[in-house]
Amino acid sequence: MTDATLFIGASRTPADDYQKPETMLLKFGNRHGLVTGATGTGKTVTLQILAEAFSNAGVPVFAADIKGDLSGVAAMGEPKDFLLKRAEQIKLDAYEHQEFPVIFWDLFGEKGHPVRATISEMGPLLLSRIMNLSEAQEGVMNIAFRIADEEGLLLLDLKDLQAMLQHVAERADEISARYGNVNRQSVGSIQRALLVLEQQGGANFFAEPALRISDIMRTTPDGRGAISILAADRLMMSPRLYATFLLWLLSEMFEELPEVGDLDKPKLVFFFDEAHLLFEDAPKALVDRIEQVVRLIRSKGVGVYFVTQSPLDVPDRVLAQLGNRFQHALRVFTPREEKAVRTAADTFRPNPDFDCYDAITKLGTGEALVSTLELKGIPSMVQRTLIRPPAGRLGPLTDAERAKVMAQSPVSGQYDQTLDRESAYELLAKRGAEAAKAAEREKQAAEQAKLDVEEEKIRLREQREAEREAIRRQREEERASRSSSRTQSVTEAAMKSVVRSVGSSVGRQVGAAIVRGILGSLLRR
Repeated sequence: MTDATLFIGASRTPADDYQKPETMLLKFGNRHGLVTGATGTGKTVTLQILAEAFSNAGVPVFAADIKGDLSGVAAMGEPKDFLLKRAEQIKLDAYEHQEFPVIFWDLFGEKGHPVRATISEMGPLLLSRIMNLSEAQEGVMNIAFRIADEEGLLLLDLKDLQAMLQHVAERADEISARYGNVNRQSVGSIQRALLVLEQQGGANFFAEPALRISDIMRTTPDGRGAISILAADRLMMSPRLYATFLLWLLSEMFEELPEVGDLDKPKLVFFFDEAHLLFEDAPKALVDRIEQVVRLIRSKGVGVYFVTQSPLDVPDRVLAQLGNRFQHALRVFTPREEKAVRTAADTFRPNPDFDCYDAITKLGTGEALVSTLELKGIPSMVQRTLIRPPAGRLGPLTDAERAKVMAQSPVSGQYDQTLDRESAYELLAKRGAEAAKAAEREKQAAEQAKLDVEEEKIRLREQREAEREAIRRQREEERASRSSSRTQSVTEAAMKSVVRSVGSSVGRQVGAAIVRGILGSLLRR
């Protein structure tokens, strides 16, 4: 390797030995690449030697480690016989072993520093891709994000999105009038998909602190680029989450990094292993987004290398953007495999010394057809190349070695603790609590008003009863008074009659006495 080139290996000469060095111009490292080949043909070693070369050139690297084998790049290589033999075959006299600066990452926080992203950063398109939503359900997801933006509701984790969807469902009639049909069935389907995503590890991934792009673009004091390795063995059990995470990372780099034009070397190289997962059953909108990112991100100084088994795994529109090709052996057992070999052979600039189609089916382990960009960006003539042996360890680290590397990591402790700041879930819960309190107050006010009405009715009824009682008593008193008056009149009349009778009798008696007295007096005279 020189300051301007990366040493890939040596190609066969007409004498059938490996004499001609094959290199890749460092300045074209951001023109993307493709590493393909059947299982066991040497793709992982090619990925490792490219990562090592870019790191030594001062270029940070990000790569997914599907089987754990790539982790060995963090340890000093071992002088194994077959590696020494390969170094001798390609005339690599200065074959030295080396350990590389590695930062381990893991969405589950088990074999690396936790990797997180927020719901808002992921966006409705990628989330819909993860959950395999229908077009109608994706529309509801877009509406939920729109309402969240309008109302200042941060969507950070899964519980935020769940709360937001519930909020949309509760306001379905109002929202449907503004943005189109929103029904509870669609919301319910999305919520069930969210539950599946949560069970697959989504709750670990969607949180804060989110991954900072600057932390995967580090260089060491000695000028080497850090190799960020994503532990993906468990993540592969959730292939949609794996593919969507890597696409999100590419999209974030595309959004955040400034335009830099042509550089002497890339600012970052990104290896997308098992790339077929990115495109399987992907809707057209997502493929368009991938094509846009791949086409434009090289102007940000980022190179993207897809690693997969067959070139048919990558759509033609994306395949056309990949300037550096490394084709390992493919076997032909089915018509589709025959088509894959034919496609791979046709994409190379022909070499008159051999037939590409025939060579692809006969390549040995560690061999590849290699074509890189030459000066002025022209693809080089394809060469049958024996890939150089890696300088780092070939094979995985032990758990103790991995833990030691993580403890010495420059980001150690920065992502260990999950943050849970106030966001949509808390704000909607607060709104709900306030609305519940207001409803309770209204209920209590309504009940109090009802009580007041009842009390007023009772008071009026009692007042009316009291008035009726007063009237009744008055009438009774009047009746009693009238009755008393009548009784008094009769008595008085009787008394008067008695008096008159007595008076008359007494009068008569007195008169008689007077008469007798007078008569007696007269008689005595």
